[in-house]
Amino acid sequence: MAQPEWWRSAVIYQVYIRSFADGDGDGLGDIAGLRAHLDHIAALGADAIWINPWYPSPMIDAGYDVSDYRAVEPRFGTLTDAELLVREAHDRDLRVLLDIVPNHTSSEHPWFRQALASPPGSPARDRYLFRPGKGDQPPNDWRSVFGGPAWTRVADGQWYLHLFDPAQPDLNWDHPEVRADFTDTLRFWFDRGVDGFRIDVAHSLVKEPGFPDVGELTWPPTRIEVEGHLVRPPWTGHPHWDRDEVHEIYREWRALADEYTPPRVFVAEAWVDDPARLSRYLRHDELHTAFNFGYLTTPWLAADMRKTIEETVAEHVAVGAPPTWVLSNHDVARHVSRYARLTQVAGRHVTDAPASLELGLRRARAAILLTLALPGGAYLYQGEELGLPEVEDLPDDVLQDPTWERSGHTARGRDGCRVPLPWSGATPPYGFTTGPTTWLPQPPDWGPLSVEAQTGDPASMLELYRTALHLRRTTEALGDGSFRFRESPDPDVLAFDRDPAFTCVVNFGTTPAPLPEHRSIALSSVPLTPDGLLPDNAAVWLVR
Repeated sequence: MAQPEWWRSAVIYQVYIRSFADGDGDGLGDIAGLRAHLDHIAALGADAIWINPWYPSPMIDAGYDVSDYRAVEPRFGTLTDAELLVREAHDRDLRVLLDIVPNHTSSEHPWFRQALASPPGSPARDRYLFRPGKGDQPPNDWRSVFGGPAWTRVADGQWYLHLFDPAQPDLNWDHPEVRADFTDTLRFWFDRGVDGFRIDVAHSLVKEPGFPDVGELTWPPTRIEVEGHLVRPPWTGHPHWDRDEVHEIYREWRALADEYTPPRVFVAEAWVDDPARLSRYLRHDELHTAFNFGYLTTPWLAADMRKTIEETVAEHVAVGAPPTWVLSNHDVARHVSRYARLTQVAGRHVTDAPASLELGLRRARAAILLTLALPGGAYLYQGEELGLPEVEDLPDDVLQDPTWERSGHTARGRDGCRVPLPWSGATPPYGFTTGPTTWLPQPPDWGPLSVEAQTGDPASMLELYRTALHLRRTTEALGDGSFRFRESPDPDVLAFDRDPAFTCVVNFGTTPAPLPEHRSIALSSVPLTPDGLLPDNAAVWLVR
C-alpha cells in the first residue's frame, strides 16, 4: 500500500459510475462494470478512486438525491458487490473514496416522507428547513442552483428549502439527529474498508438564522476592478454559502476519521473562490484536502495560471495542507472543449466562441503535464485520459440533468460531460455495455478515442497519461513538497523547478520558445521542434 499520508501526493481517478462501464447489459454503468475495469485504473497509475454516489436514489439528480445512505442502488449492484469492489481495489493498491451528500436528502428519504405526513411544527419537520411564507410568496428570495426559487410549497401552506432540485430538500444541520445519522453513515462505510469521502457541496450545510434575503449578493462574489485588474472584494458573508459555523461539523468528522487505523480522509467540494476562505476547511483538525476550482476555471493564459497557482500554494502552505489540482469533473464541461475555444474565457462551461478541438487536445496534453508537476495531489475525471471532448450536440429529448427543465430549457446542463466511456470497437456502444443502447447516446466518431484504439499508440492521449503518471510516481521531485517559479523573459512561458533536479516548462503562446539549460528531457506533450524549441501550447518535463 501507499506510504502514510498517501493523500498528500495522491492521484485520484474519479469514477462517474453511471458512465464508466456496464456489467449487466442495461446500458447503465454499475459496480460489476467498475470491478471488470479496475485494472485499467491501476495500470494508468492512479493511487485511488473516487466513486460518485451509488446509494439508493430516484435519480432525479443522478444519485445526488439519496434515499438511503447505508445501502447500494439496485441498478448499480448490492452491498456485497460494493464490499467486493473495495477489497479488489485494495488488492491493486487503489484506495477507495465514496461520495457523501450531507446538504440534502432525496424527497423519497423516509425522513422527508415522515415530514410531509406530519403537521407544521412537528419534530419530523425539524430535520429539514420548513418555514412559513410571506403570504403566497416564499420565505425569502433565495434561488436554486438549478434555476428557479429555492423554496417549494406543500399542501398545508409551509415551504421547504432546496438549494438544488425540489426533490432534494435541505437538511437542518442544527438538529442533533441529522448530525448523529451522518456520523453513523461515515462509520458504516469506514467499517467496510472505505478509505474516505468526497463531501458534496461542503460549503453549503449551514444557513444564517433568520433566513435573510440574498439581495444583490452573488456567488462567488463578483470581482471588482482596481487599477485595471479584477480583484476579489472584501469578504462580507453570505446567508447560505461558506458559513463559518460549518467548520464545527468538519471538526467532528475529522475526529471520527482519526479514530481509524490508518486514518480515513476527506476531500471537500467547496466552491469557494477565495483561497484564504478555502484554506479554512483544511486546518489541521478539519478536512484533509479540497478541490481546487480556481485552477479548473482559470483560462489558458500564462499570467492567469501563475497567479492562480501562487495563490493556491501560498494559502495551503499557511495551513500545512497539500493543494489539489483538477481539470475536469462530472459538473463541468470537459477541458478539451473549454480549451478549444479560440477566445479565452474563464469558467467551467463551454461558450459559443469559435472552437478548434485540435487546439483543445493540444492544450489538454500540455495541461496534464502542468497539473501532474505541481506540488500536492491531482484528480482525474474518467475519460480525460482518452482526450474525450464535451458532447455539445446531445438531442434535447435525451437530456437528463435537472438544470435543463429547471431553467426552462435555456441551460443544457451537465450531460455533455457524462456520456458513457468508449472501451473498444469502432461503433457505439464501444464495449461499454453488452446491450444495444447506453443511458446517454455516444457520438458515432469516438472509435479512435477508445481505450483499445489508443493502447500502444505512443502519440495517443492515453499513453501520454500512462507515461506521465508512471514518471510522477517514480520521480522523487514530484508529488507533495515545495516548488519555485522561474522568471521568464517570455510572458507566455511559465516555468518552475521541483527539487531535486526537475523543471516543468509550459508554452501558452503561439510561437516556439527556448528551453532553460537541462541534462535531458523526461517527457514532452508534443515533440520539440528540430532545433530543440518548445512548440506553442505545449509542455515539457526536464531533468536539470
